[in-house]
Amino acid sequence: MLRQEDLNGNTQIKVMNIPDNLKGNDLLKFLVENKEDIMYAKKSIVKEADSIMVSSTPLSKSIANKSFDKDATEIKVRAIINTTNVIDSHKDVHINGIWNKSVSENNNIKFLQEHQMRFDKVIADKTDLSVSVKSMSWKSLGFDMSGNTEALTFDANIKESRNKFMFDSYKNKDVDNHSVGMRYMKLDLAINSDDEDFQEEKAVWDKHYPSIANKEEMGKQKYFWAVTEAKVIEGSAVVLGSNSFTPTLSNKEETKLTQKEIKINAIRKWLAE
Repeated sequence: MLRQEDLNGNTQIKVMNIPDNLKGNDLLKFLVENKEDIMYAKKSIVKEADSIMVSSTPLSKSIANKSFDKDATEIKVRAIINTTNVIDSHKDVHINGIWNKSVSENNNIKFLQEHQMRFDKVIADKTDLSVSVKSMSWKSLGFDMSGNTEALTFDANIKESRNKFMFDSYKNKDVDNHSVGMRYMKLDLAINSDDEDFQEEKAVWDKHYPSIANKEEMGKQKYFWAVTEAKVIEGSAVVLGSNSFTPTLSNKEETKLTQKEIKINAIRKWLAE
C-alpha cells in the first residue's frame, strides 16, 4: 500500500497510474516520457507493505533457541526488516547503500506492529532497539540464492509489558515477515532495451540487473526502479510483505542475573584464576 498524509494528518492514497493497455515498447516509452512525474510521486509517498509476495524457496525457517522459559517477560529478537538486491512487488529494487545515510542520521526509528504508528503498537524503540545495516549471504538468511545482500537489521529487546501480542508472537516463532516504512530519496528507471531512446535507462539496467538475486521473478519484465537512497521511518512485523526475504533471524530470552548470581560467578572466576 502507498499512502501520504496531508497537513491535517489525514491519510490519502496517491498513485501514479500506468495505463493497463500499454505493453512492450509503448509501455517503456510511457515510463520514460513520464519518468520525472512517476519518480516524484514515488518519492512523495510513504511506502509500506502490501499483500503481494515475491518469494524464493527457503532453505529453512530456523530461529535460534527453540524453547523459552514460560515465565520469560523479555526476549531478544534479530529481525531482518529489508534486504537489497531483490525485486519486490512494486517493481522496485533496493540497491546496496540505500540505508546508510538514514541509519547514521536517524536516532528515532521505531519497531512497530503492522506499520501502526500508535503507542500501543510499538514493539521496541530507543534503548531497546539497535538499527544497523549488515552484509549477509542469502544462504545465511535461509534462502537458496547465491550472492549477498545488505540487510536492514533490527536487534530488539521485546518486552511483554510493552506489546504483549507481539511479544507472544515472537516468543511462539509466528513472525517470519517484516517490512520497512520509508520514503524514497533517490531512484532511477532501469530499462532493458537497445532502443536509442532508452540509452540512459539501459545504462541503469546494466549497472544493477546483475546483482538481482530473484531474476526469475521478473519473467519478461523489461524495467524496474533502482532505489539508491531511502529514509527509514520505521520497521514493522507484518503478516506478508512486499519483500518476503525478511525473516526473523534469531530469538533468545533476555536473561538477567541476580546480584547473588553475579557475586557467585565472580568468585568462581577468581578461584579459576
